[in-house]
Amino acid sequence: MRTFGVEEEFLLVDGRDGRPRASASAVLGVAGERSDGRVAAELQLEQVEVETDPCKTLDELSAQIRAARRRMAASAHAMGVEIAALGTSPLHVDASLTPSHRYERMAERFGLTIHEQLTCGCHVHVAVDSDEEGVAVLDRIRPWLAPLLAMSANSPFWQGRDSKYASFRSQVWARQPSAGPTEPFGSARAYQETVRAMIDSDVLLDPGMIYFDARLSDRYPTVEVRVPDVCLHADDAVLVAAVCRALVETAVREWRAGRPVWQIRTELLRLAMWRAGRSGLETELIDPRGFRPAPAGAVLDALLAHVRPALEDAGEQAVVGDLRAELVRRGTGSGIQRAAYARTGRLEDVVADVVRRTVA
Repeated sequence: MRTFGVEEEFLLVDGRDGRPRASASAVLGVAGERSDGRVAAELQLEQVEVETDPCKTLDELSAQIRAARRRMAASAHAMGVEIAALGTSPLHVDASLTPSHRYERMAERFGLTIHEQLTCGCHVHVAVDSDEEGVAVLDRIRPWLAPLLAMSANSPFWQGRDSKYASFRSQVWARQPSAGPTEPFGSARAYQETVRAMIDSDVLLDPGMIYFDARLSDRYPTVEVRVPDVCLHADDAVLVAAVCRALVETAVREWRAGRPVWQIRTELLRLAMWRAGRSGLETELIDPRGFRPAPAGAVLDALLAHVRPALEDAGEQAVVGDLRAELVRRGTGSGIQRAAYARTGRLEDVVADVVRRTVA
């Protein structure tokens, strides 16, 4: 069984008015004493990150995600703020850069792109046996990444306005020069040569700024899928992670069987990702089997059919089916945020609802 884990980023918000607060240093000081150290600062002082350990089962991952959220929430509350699983802040914020030589260099080089990069994602790590296997995975999961964004969409508001996107975070993130889909690499050597060329261009500071939709982790022996928003509900994070692991396992099986990489133009993948960020699961997505519009439910059916053998072999088919049904019934974070706003017309109430659901 391949191990997997997630990194979740959260906003720190004032429990009274819902506005982000630059409290990461204080919160992490408390959180570090209450955890095994898997907490981290992020680009802005208004956000924090938590990581799970590598897990083998969905039950283990679910328990770790919930425990990490509760611990971080308690640490934040002790410092007078709350954590919120928001891809972007609904309320206006002038974000504060975390003091760091690296972040200061990034801000100097990329200007407003960095200063406005207060976004929260969910990164899924899935173990691979080698870089060669990992690149074989990257080349084969490309068509199926956009539906993961649609499933996790949780950032409809930006600086006090409805963005009209289900995931506006995906739009903000796309301004990074290395972000987005990639062409197939074909080999680990070609992947590493591409990364080295990007660093040698003197645009990116270091390998940590390789922000592909999916990449080889520079810290762990994993493939790291980076497209999802931070999920509002813990169950949705478990669902996204389960599908990611099944995608990796399916890709490895195809590679070992000698099946060729599906040749799809990167331009089409960008369109699919835009569509997923724009509409989430509410209307249509682009079906990767023919790159034509299709109901979101039909695209999810195709994704789960693609990975069904891997899910069945892991004994996860029924659980994933139940989690998917609950997501469809409840709706994505973007829909829940908009519904909260429709009830009261107050973005402060949207944030309060998210704070409650983050640790529910």
